[in-house]
Amino acid sequence: MPGANWAGNVRYAARRRHRPSSLDELRRLVAGSDRVRAVGTGHSFNRLGDTAGDLVSLAGMPATVALDPDRRTVTVPAAMRYGDLAARLHERGYALANLASLPHISVGGAVATGTHGSGETVGNLATSVAGLELVTADGDLLTVDRAADGDTFAGMVVALGALGVVTRLTLDVVPAYDLCQYVRLGLPPEALDAGFASAYSVSVFTDFRGPRLREVWLKQRADAAPPPADWLGTTAADAPRHPVPGMPAEHCTPQLGVPGPWHERLPHFRLGFTPSSGDELQSEYHVPRGAGAAVLAALAPVAHLIAPVLQVCELRAVAADGLWLSPNHGRDSLAVHFTWIADPAAVLPVVTAVEERLAPFAPRPHWGKVFGLAPAAVAAAWPRYADFLDLVRRLDPAGTFRTDLLDRYLPRD
Repeated sequence: MPGANWAGNVRYAARRRHRPSSLDELRRLVAGSDRVRAVGTGHSFNRLGDTAGDLVSLAGMPATVALDPDRRTVTVPAAMRYGDLAARLHERGYALANLASLPHISVGGAVATGTHGSGETVGNLATSVAGLELVTADGDLLTVDRAADGDTFAGMVVALGALGVVTRLTLDVVPAYDLCQYVRLGLPPEALDAGFASAYSVSVFTDFRGPRLREVWLKQRADAAPPPADWLGTTAADAPRHPVPGMPAEHCTPQLGVPGPWHERLPHFRLGFTPSSGDELQSEYHVPRGAGAAVLAALAPVAHLIAPVLQVCELRAVAADGLWLSPNHGRDSLAVHFTWIADPAAVLPVVTAVEERLAPFAPRPHWGKVFGLAPAAVAAAWPRYADFLDLVRRLDPAGTFRTDLLDRYLPRD
């Protein structure tokens, strides 16, 4: 088990580390621990997954995948990476509605933090969850279902690991589909909303160094017409691109309009290569979907602070959902994602400046990335925040799954 997260900015403080190979072993471990956390692929950039107690990897648990064609669902282990699951689904003629830009992340970790892809009509990855199996603080196995557990289920999906150790998830599947990926250059900021509405999944990249948004990555159904030559005042990229300048394009999924399977186009990065730059910090904030122009204008006065410590900023649209702690709860969202250089001393003051500029938009941070918003601001941003606190008190009264970060943003009293 690694001693640090993927980015290397968090060294895990656990006094013991475990890799159980069976559900019974995991249940005994949780029941016998006063503090325990599960760790996945380590793609969180803060201490959400850290603990001073027992750190548990589920990578040794049985990797059984159960497809149910009648219900159109698949049940998978929480530790499975999306890239591995996607390949197995595609072989059977099925797909997921969306994927994140990194296929390297685990299903359990991505769902627990509200991680997402892009697409203004598509929800984040957690919206595909139809059922959960988790080990609670006393070692019991709890199974919850979207249809049977209703509103309580909506509170248990994006749960930050605060309710128990999720062992298996049941996800909705759809028939497999093909996509084409196009990269366009130089989008005028006033065309941002039209850009998001133009394809199944759209990502817009900027560096805050010029008046135009640097690149648009369009992932559209293979049977749709390609973008016209003058699409929204942009030009077509004449060669494959990487979102981070200077990084090799071969790390990225195929572009230039070549059709291919959904799981080889929806992510930005290929499973067998280092995603993003690999040497970075990340922050992300979700604001109302229609605020794009206003957000860019609000950040313009601090662009001179952002640009020197920024590798790239990505803008994405995400559909609203009803999951209590989802960054997209109750509102269609614009996700403003920053990939920073790997220098906390230089980056953290800029994060503070960005959060001050975004404050009027009631920003919701991505739970697994770097942020410093005041707890009161975070509490006010989620309408079901108090309900989730009650759920935590009920399922984990002794605080077995607590961390310092959870104590700051989800206090017990």
